Amino acid sequence: MKKHSDHEQRIAEEIEKQRITIPDFSEIMNGEDAVREKTDQHGNKWKKVYTGGGSHFTNCFDQYKEIYGEENIMVEECDTAVGKCYTESNEKMKRIWVKK
Repeated sequence: MKKHSDHEQRIAEEIEKQRITIPDFSEIMNGEDAVREKTDQHGNKWKKVYTGGGSHFTNCFDQYKEIYGEENIMVEECDTAVGKCYTESNEKMKRIWVKK
């Protein structure tokens, strides 16, 4: 096995320090489970009912809109820069909130 020079070793260590680790989906969803309710700037309380994306999001959104009315539904885009499956697919992860 070839031994690396000190310079090569320092470069390898610097690259490793700068490496960005993208959490997997289960890590993101574990953090998402902690987000359940929020209060908006008008004092309205909201309950999170869904987190996801794609066609499943569209189907869920349509169902919640039909049940609760569009005025009682809010959609929020999640920060998916850390979501490997969403980052790789360029898909947006969203939350659906229902007014309490």
